[in-house]
Amino acid sequence: GHTTGPSLNNDKLYKFAYSAEVYVDRVKASLQKSAGYRISSGVDVNLLWRNPDNDDDQLIKITIKDVQVENVNERPAAKNIFKGKSTEKIIGKEYLEALQRPIVLELVRGKVKTFYSYQNEPGFTQNIKRGLASLFQLQLHSGSSREVDISGKCSTTYHVRQDQVTKIKDLDSCEIEKKGFTSHSRILDVDTKATSATVYVLEDSFIKSIKAEENFVFLLNYRRKTGAKIVSKQRLELKSVQAGLGLIAAKQVASVIKTLDPNYVAMPLEAEPVKSECKKCPSLSEHWQSIREHMHPDKLSKAEAAKSFLSFIQNIRKATKEEILKVIRSENKEFLPQVVDAVTSAQTPESLEAILEFLDFKDASTSVLQERFLYACGFASHPSETLLKSLTEKFKGDVGNEEIRETLVIVMGALIRKLCDRGGCKLPAVVEAKRLILNRLEKAKKDDNVQMYLLALKNALLPEAIPVLLKYAESGEGPISSLAATALQRYDPSFLTKEVKETMNRIYHQTRKVHEKTVRTTAAAIILNSNPSYMEVKNILLSIGELPMEMNKYMLSMIQDILHFEMPSSKTVRQVLKDMRTHNYDRFSKMGSSSAYTGYITRGPDVTSTYSLDILYSGSGILRRSNMNIHVFDRNTELHAIQVVIEAQGLESIIAATPDEGEENLDSFAGMSAILFDFQLRPVTFFQGYGDLMSKMLSATGDPMNVVKGLVLLTDYLQEIQLQSGPTASAEFLGGLAIDISGGMEFSLWYRESKTSVKNRVAVFIAGNTEVDSFFIKTGMETTLEAETALDFISTVQFSQYPFLVCMQMDRVESPFRTQVTKYESLPSGRRYTARRGKAAALAGNEYPLHQENSNMCKKVFGAKSDSAGSWF
Repeated sequence: GHTTGPSLNNDKLYKFAYSAEVYVDRVKASLQKSAGYRISSGVDVNLLWRNPDNDDDQLIKITIKDVQVENVNERPAAKNIFKGKSTEKIIGKEYLEALQRPIVLELVRGKVKTFYSYQNEPGFTQNIKRGLASLFQLQLHSGSSREVDISGKCSTTYHVRQDQVTKIKDLDSCEIEKKGFTSHSRILDVDTKATSATVYVLEDSFIKSIKAEENFVFLLNYRRKTGAKIVSKQRLELKSVQAGLGLIAAKQVASVIKTLDPNYVAMPLEAEPVKSECKKCPSLSEHWQSIREHMHPDKLSKAEAAKSFLSFIQNIRKATKEEILKVIRSENKEFLPQVVDAVTSAQTPESLEAILEFLDFKDASTSVLQERFLYACGFASHPSETLLKSLTEKFKGDVGNEEIRETLVIVMGALIRKLCDRGGCKLPAVVEAKRLILNRLEKAKKDDNVQMYLLALKNALLPEAIPVLLKYAESGEGPISSLAATALQRYDPSFLTKEVKETMNRIYHQTRKVHEKTVRTTAAAIILNSNPSYMEVKNILLSIGELPMEMNKYMLSMIQDILHFEMPSSKTVRQVLKDMRTHNYDRFSKMGSSSAYTGYITRGPDVTSTYSLDILYSGSGILRRSNMNIHVFDRNTELHAIQVVIEAQGLESIIAATPDEGEENLDSFAGMSAILFDFQLRPVTFFQGYGDLMSKMLSATGDPMNVVKGLVLLTDYLQEIQLQSGPTASAEFLGGLAIDISGGMEFSLWYRESKTSVKNRVAVFIAGNTEVDSFFIKTGMETTLEAETALDFISTVQFSQYPFLVCMQMDRVESPFRTQVTKYESLPSGRRYTARRGKAAALAGNEYPLHQENSNMCKKVFGAKSDSAGSWF
């Protein structure tokens, strides 16, 4: 018992049976039906040398023999890919010979001090030997330490009870070169758990048996049913102890190794990276030709488009710059925008170089492609510093199209935020881009320029930009002050200091100057959303009744929404209302058509999504702002999935109505602004100025204007894993979205009616592939999920009387939904086993309930309309 590690007897040969198994399956499945394989063999172990000065320093030789490869689960003969093949045929002669060449370990106090093997052996077989060698590392007293084995340098804890030792390895702590990336938003990302435990049973101070098990679990955060697990098991059992060869006499390890075989070299026990080559893969051009038809602009709201987009990205990630440019240059202008979406979303150094070489920002005629490139950068799942640097350089250079120049800086804002969120705020490119935006905003004279830098800050959400935003919110002109206020609204309430709240209170109560209704209502929303004090709530409630007509109704609706939806400030609001009981009735019985409402789209175990809709009118029944939002929440984070805001002003003259007080001189304007997946897009103008408005009204086709169309990579997750038994595994989850959002505003003077519509068409395709790759077999599971849906939001206003009638409708059409799971085992020869299960369903269409008042009004609007059928204009 004087040794602290296992000890072998002299002149003995220990014969073990070894097996290593892998299983891949759905997270909750039992392993009986999993895909996988087993490698089994004999393992001979004998002592070569013991240090004369230290019993605890031993050199042992380990030899793998009689290798077999088989199914991990029983398969009928027709489905057994190994049937009728010898091990040599499956693994390959050269690999099998390498695998059976012995290795030598120097064990000091039970830990592997040195791993000796032969150079120029294939990495795959070398890693299988490392996996076996790592099993022989153990200590015979309880405690924790950092130790190196095939998984890298990991925190390891041993529990010792008599002849049983349990080794727990913390896989998250392992220092090893990891490949892969994760998505920017946690909700869109993948959650992983990894565990490793090994149980040793000892007899006569050496190993009687070892059982090791490693588990990896991957779950898609927004749909935890879509996930996968990899289980890797190793087993070593002592079968017999026979007479063996004697020890080699020597003072030093080096001379023993030399005597044994001078070709032995000391190597790291940590796994070496390996990659199996793809033999029959199509070229990028061939792949593009095979999916091209699904990428036609008219098919972009189909799941097949999103699916093709994902497979194209996977192939672009393996391609060279030249191959990528070849595809881009061969394409016509109908298909090019989709190619640009995919090349930009691939986010490899080669794809970025290719697209930057192809696009010429000085050329205004290709602005459509430049915009698609920039939007794809804004949605980038793991943007690099190089990308931000390239955009900053383009922005400082000549840009042919002014809208592209604006989009450039807006996207730079989004990239600053994504890089800062990953701890990259101090990177030189980030520091430079931040400085550029803040400095140029300070010097900006024209409103257009001020707006574009404010939009960039609305994406960047820098804490240091808050004072600037406050200045513009309080002293800027209408649209600018409104934009600065909505930028502040996007910050987490924890950033909103006392100063922010004081400014918002001054704006809402118009302490220093008169503000437009749009800015005042945003200020009120910020106050009520950031843990308001009793007095702040009381003052807002007291103001209701003194406000312009429609704003009164809007604020009242906002307060009711806070109560009905149980928002964080609802407790304070309830308390204030209780104390104000006396002078309530008159104040809270206001007429008007403006409203605010929040409801649930889905409430699930993984994520919850809400929609909110608020509409503010001017006193004459013309829309000032309509705002539709969809938020997605999980336990710790939220994602602003969609926001579509339509703003209008100065339109009273069309219907010969009187503008509201303080709004007499507003220029005629209508436009739309959208946020998609936390990224503010460049706003779109429907018309600017009275002349533009009249010409568009007279020629109005009622065709909605396109706000955003294209393909977005939402989920982008890849992790490569070293299994402790030797093979490498990978988990890849990609989620693509094909999207088409349009919006419009139309008027019918004849019926004194206006209509605002937002159409969202989306198709989603999610593909997960979890695979274990041993050079001679691949086994894994693919899971796919696809859905298509359309969400329409229409508000119709009839302003022939007061209060005018408003009907809001939010509808989702019936949506097909399909999932499929395929497990597979395949040999390089092409022999393959697959088991597939699929499910298809349709999510019923839904007309989302808004408040009761709205339902009553819709009956009136559509009741009145049926008498006077006729076309618009």
